[in-house]
Amino acid sequence: MIVFALIFGLSMDYEVFLVSRIREAFVGGDTPREAITDGVATIGRVIIAAALIMASVFFAFMTGVDRTIKEFGLALGLAIILDAFVIRLTLVPALMHLLNQHAWWIPRWLDRILPRLTIEAPENRGPDNTGTQPKR
Repeated sequence: MIVFALIFGLSMDYEVFLVSRIREAFVGGDTPREAITDGVATIGRVIIAAALIMASVFFAFMTGVDRTIKEFGLALGLAIILDAFVIRLTLVPALMHLLNQHAWWIPRWLDRILPRLTIEAPENRGPDNTGTQPKR
């Protein structure tokens, strides 16, 4: 259970990176499939590098003397590799590709109550950077 909790927390970072980039491309006007391709191509290398670094650290735990630490190192290292390569870079993009436009569906009642937060900069800003157009 402890390994599962740790892996869940660590793998959510990869998911946030990947889906945020895909959403950014989708909101920017790409089709869902173009957004998925762009997101995986852009962030995939970051996820691979982070997973390899983290797995290396966990596998280094196996050089210790304590059997429990060795087991944690092996379990966490394998889980990170499996999660990054199989789940995040294969299954998630494949499922989003199959769902196409429906991957971004949200119930109307939930859409109404959720705040409109975005990490992208507003695009329709006037010269005074307030988001309003200048008066004439």
